[in-house]
Amino acid sequence: AMDQKLGDSAKMFQSQFSESMGIVKDVTARLTKLDETNKQVISFADQLKNLQDILKNPKQRGVVGEYYLETLLKNVMPPGSYRMQYGFPNGTIVDAAVFVKDKIIPVDSKFSLENYNRITETSDQTERGRLEKLFVNDLKNRIVATSPYIQPEQGTTDFAFMFIPHEAIYYDLLVNKIGAVTEETENLIQRAAGKYRVIIVSPTSFLAYLQTVLQGLKAMQIEESAKEIMKRVEDLGRHLSSHDEHMKRLGANLGAAATSYTNAYKEFGKIDKDVLKITGSSNGIEPIALEKPDIG
Repeated sequence: AMDQKLGDSAKMFQSQFSESMGIVKDVTARLTKLDETNKQVISFADQLKNLQDILKNPKQRGVVGEYYLETLLKNVMPPGSYRMQYGFPNGTIVDAAVFVKDKIIPVDSKFSLENYNRITETSDQTERGRLEKLFVNDLKNRIVATSPYIQPEQGTTDFAFMFIPHEAIYYDLLVNKIGAVTEETENLIQRAAGKYRVIIVSPTSFLAYLQTVLQGLKAMQIEESAKEIMKRVEDLGRHLSSHDEHMKRLGANLGAAATSYTNAYKEFGKIDKDVLKITGSSNGIEPIALEKPDIG
């Protein structure tokens, strides 16, 4: 009986131990999975931090803006119709240049967010007012900095695009507000276009402008095709006119030949009469009548 109890206890202990080991394995597996997830979260957080660090650096942030600009151009414009980091003969370099026939449209990429973000983050009205003025001043300075890319003597159009890769800022400019700016500000879009000939665009509005440029390119291609067709029609008309002149000359020559032929047979007829008088018989040759060609 004692052995039986010990055997049962051993079996129960073994069973519980097996269950415990299963639980431990399951917990270990879950912890391992959780650890992997945690590592992914940490990695993602690190990537976000790296992105934030990049965006805090104006120069690196500018590269992001240029990359965004290049992506838009690459997706919309045909190859060869634009160039990034375009250098003018005088040494000036613009972020992008769009080529339309014999003109160059300069595009500068601007990305000013420091003061804009501070405006949205602060609740202090005095600080907000100070940051609003700084941000508006930032944009004005960037508009002024874009204007020199307009160089008609270097083949540019009489306007330039200022690309802001931030829809919210562009919208706020469009409705005459700057982000969380509560006071009315001068409409910088109108000011930029009217005074400096700088057209401020966001990704969406820039696409609309590019579509207009593409339509212009297509129209010019159609115009060039029409010119080519007209040239070929003119060539055809000239060739037909030349052909007509040659045909008239040929007709005149054929007419002269027909006249000579008729006259020759008339003379031959006289010879036949002479033979008749001498021999008393005729050959009876009748000339074939030829009609002169109509060369009118």
